[in-house]
Amino acid sequence: MPLELVPVRCLTDNYAWLLHGNGQTALIDAPEATPILAELQARGWTLNLIALTHHHADHIQAVPEIVAATGAKVMGNPADAARLPRLDLQAAVGASVEICGEAAEVIDVSGHTIGHVAFHLPQSGMAFTADSLMALGCGRLFEGSAEMMWESLSRLNALPGQTLICSGHDYCRGNGAFALSVDSGNDALRQRLDDTAAGRRPCAPATLDDERATNPFLRPRELRDGLGMTGASDADVFARLRTMKDTF
Repeated sequence: MPLELVPVRCLTDNYAWLLHGNGQTALIDAPEATPILAELQARGWTLNLIALTHHHADHIQAVPEIVAATGAKVMGNPADAARLPRLDLQAAVGASVEICGEAAEVIDVSGHTIGHVAFHLPQSGMAFTADSLMALGCGRLFEGSAEMMWESLSRLNALPGQTLICSGHDYCRGNGAFALSVDSGNDALRQRLDDTAAGRRPCAPATLDDERATNPFLRPRELRDGLGMTGASDADVFARLRTMKDTF
């Protein structure tokens, strides 16, 4: 049976994710303590683990308060330990770690930051991608290059299509507007945006197949001709799209 998944809205547009099963509870990223602790209390869950994806403050700033309240262990990428809260457990790229009793693959998704990782739980069919692959978009390139981010997205795009992509923010309005500007004939995209606006579906999570069908950053082959880039590589088309989004 898949782990129970609960999104927790934090700050202005952040998602934190609670996982529960096998007598354990885990948190993916820690943007804000109050809503996370309230959700734990409402469900009667005891937090065992906080798994961190990257070092940005809006993903780690609540760790001290949550640890003080729950005693949870903190896990993150040891290669980025100098910029993360104190780690009790390591989640090195390529390793298999345990989250709520399930094996989780640690995937390098550098680009938004260097050392950003995603957690893929194949048994439950979930991937926690934070600010790499996002709902209808991808993270800005604060530290890495477009080539690096494309390689990261390609690793995620190799996961099974029914994998739930649990990203770090609700940017659906802005991401959706950009997606329509470059992929206006995409009926699946329009339907997804209509469903989200009408409250028929959340911004996230969405399956990887949904992202493949609607996320422009996973669709360079479909979009290259419209961008006047016939014959260009997928990586080059992605880089153009990322530059366009930055000024959109």
